[in-house]
Amino acid sequence: MKRKLIIDTDCGSDDAMAIAMALNDPSYEILFFTVVSGNVILEQAVQNTLLTIEMAGSYEPPVYAGCRDMLLRDLAFAHETHGKDGMGDRGFAPKRLKVTEGNGVLKMIEALKNSGGDIEIVTLGPLTNIALAFKLDPGALKRVARIAIMGSAGLGAGNVSPLAEFNIWQDAEAAKIVFESGLPLFLVGWDACLDAAMLEEADIRRLRESGPLGRFSVDCNRRLLELNQERFGRPCLDMADPAAMAAALFPDCIDVCDEYFCEVDATPGPGYGAVLVDRYRFSGKKPNARLCSQLKPEKYKEYIFRTLEKRR
Repeated sequence: MKRKLIIDTDCGSDDAMAIAMALNDPSYEILFFTVVSGNVILEQAVQNTLLTIEMAGSYEPPVYAGCRDMLLRDLAFAHETHGKDGMGDRGFAPKRLKVTEGNGVLKMIEALKNSGGDIEIVTLGPLTNIALAFKLDPGALKRVARIAIMGSAGLGAGNVSPLAEFNIWQDAEAAKIVFESGLPLFLVGWDACLDAAMLEEADIRRLRESGPLGRFSVDCNRRLLELNQERFGRPCLDMADPAAMAAALFPDCIDVCDEYFCEVDATPGPGYGAVLVDRYRFSGKKPNARLCSQLKPEKYKEYIFRTLEKRR
């Protein structure tokens, strides 16, 4: 039987690649998408999600809008990484699909409340929708089988501050609620998509030449390619959301993963948004999350190619 997923996204260009991968994995059924602000405003993230579903050429789950604002902070966005529209400013837009009426947070609660404990959630953006759902109905959220989170710097450095990764930093108050919830958490750190796991020129060329979906997956990441040319000195892609999706859906690609006690710094100052990973068990506290910090590059890229190549 197919495993059931809810995907929560602030759909930018790396979310798009991850979503297309999941839609083309026959082992999973995406029940619906819930959308949150983050990389771009909520309305744009909804449009980007609808566009990606159309481009994936698979089935078409409903898309529900969730939180427009973070719990306490103003949004910062990631235009420098994904473009002002989140999709590389290439003029992409959905042609057919429309957002489904209803609130994504309430839909998530309803689905979990009526489930047999077999629904997993994959989060690709700030954890605002998850935190609000937990506060509204903790009993429903406790029926989730697992929450796989693209979040934290893993065991390495941050990508938005020396310590913090963007998704957690964007709404650390929400992340703190989720990390303290007792829910079954599986984190994939930003470090998992770096080094040998980065998509290099040959990988990017292979995807672009594989067909419409591969080409779309690369072209919407044009701004990230330009940024990485400046940052790393070569055109490469550090694909955080695809790394998280691969680790969640294709565990054969996981190399380094362990259980830790993790807590979120939501205090003002340079540590805001950092996930403090008790790597050496200083606190003596019971682990509250599994953390994947490294992938097997060959297996990871194999999964990307298998789910994105030759799709109409």
